[in-house]
Amino acid sequence: MEKIMRTVLMALLMAFTMLISKGEGQLVENFYSSSCPNVESMVKQAVTNKFTETITTGQATLRLFFHDCFVEGCDASVIISSPNGDTEKDAEENISLPGDGFDTVIKAKQAVEASCPGVVSCADILALATRDVIGLLGGPSFNVELGRRDGLISKASSVEGNLPKANFNLDQLNALFAKHGLTQTDVIALSGAHTVGFSHCDQFANRLYSFSSSNPVDPTLDPTYAGPNGGVP
Repeated sequence: MEKIMRTVLMALLMAFTMLISKGEGQLVENFYSSSCPNVESMVKQAVTNKFTETITTGQATLRLFFHDCFVEGCDASVIISSPNGDTEKDAEENISLPGDGFDTVIKAKQAVEASCPGVVSCADILALATRDVIGLLGGPSFNVELGRRDGLISKASSVEGNLPKANFNLDQLNALFAKHGLTQTDVIALSGAHTVGFSHCDQFANRLYSFSSSNPVDPTLDPTYAGPNGGVP
């Protein structure tokens, strides 16, 4: 099991490395070498503290980063709030994003701001935090190029059609990922990221109990997973 998990995390690393660098211009590893030289160690310490406190920190941060990057790029626009409830985080696809992911970024940002106020973007902090939780989950570390600018616009309407749905078939997943320069291998790796988290029952309950009038249980499901009585108790 440990070998399988490490394989998944290695594949996840490759996919997230592509996401982190995708669509960004002039990113460099030493972007903050003069303005905030200890940013990576500060973020790592804050993320480690949060990871120790809350068991879902790793999964929540990974999912937050993915949902950010697939909508308008990796610009941290997913963490923007509005009293009108019309930002990306308010979209139906993002309502279930765990609070621990947002809290990870907030705590890391607070730690960095204490030493380097107004210097490091939330987008870079989220990218670094994602790298760090992959390591804390047992995966390898990797260098992150920095220099992202935070998005200033966040609209719930921009989320529709940019995130995979639970009922997408392989062709739909491949097409969506291809829009972001990712391959089927990346689809598999990022789907495999769910092995370190959990799935929400409402995303697949219809396949267990109400798939069709003739087949309450989706016939493509492995009977072992579907359960002996046509559904998981």
